[in-house]
Amino acid sequence: MMFLDDFFWRAVIAGMGVAIVAGPVGCFIVWRRMSYLGDTMAHSALLGVAFGIFLEVNLMLGVFVVSLTVAVLLFIFQRQKQLANDAVLGTLSHASLALGILLISLMVWVRIDLMGFLFGDILAVNLVDLYWIYGGGFLILLTLLWLWRPLLAITFDNELAQAEGVSVLRVQLVFMLLISAVIALSMKIIGILLVTSLLIIPVSAARRFSRTPEQMALGGIIIGMASVGLGLGASMQIDTPSGPLIVIAAALFFFAANLFPLRKF
Repeated sequence: MMFLDDFFWRAVIAGMGVAIVAGPVGCFIVWRRMSYLGDTMAHSALLGVAFGIFLEVNLMLGVFVVSLTVAVLLFIFQRQKQLANDAVLGTLSHASLALGILLISLMVWVRIDLMGFLFGDILAVNLVDLYWIYGGGFLILLTLLWLWRPLLAITFDNELAQAEGVSVLRVQLVFMLLISAVIALSMKIIGILLVTSLLIIPVSAARRFSRTPEQMALGGIIIGMASVGLGLGASMQIDTPSGPLIVIAAALFFFAANLFPLRKF
């Protein structure tokens, strides 16, 4: 298709794909109050980039593996209950980000656009990235559809869900895998430091006028896609980085949505 030869339309298609996946996954991050966990896993993505470059493998694969490893470590520490959750999250978040920057700085034989990784470089998306985003996104949505009801059950009443036979441990681990996958897909679009915002802000805005969990997920997708479109359009007009403008557009939707009363479901 001819329009895929245009970098701007590739960026639009990539951003829309990420928004479609981030909406439903972001709902559970908001409901389960896992925003700080999402930030920690996102910060670890830079360490994944460093390993991906060093091992000469696809960077999304490196980010996915490291983010998932950090998620499993967090899960283990939380189950032991020997340390406060915020202390564990803060330590792993900053340690993994610092280690990633250190390793990248030591690889002097490689020229790396660190700002692009930190804040996104959506205009550099290529056809291979689109295949990863849409192929991976399709698998994420299929898995989330399979987990939708069990995830809702443990989100609203963990003990009742366990009594009804839901495998809480398995569901939580698979959900962390999904978060890791979304972070890997979103890294190039919005940047490591901003990726959690695309998971949280659109669905938080949609929550203001949603009556059901499904409406909130759909609203998050729509607001996320609109944010991508507005952010990219504005970046082309004023020649500024796209990632931060996408986040600002989403934040404007959030503040506008807060003018309406909260609907609870």
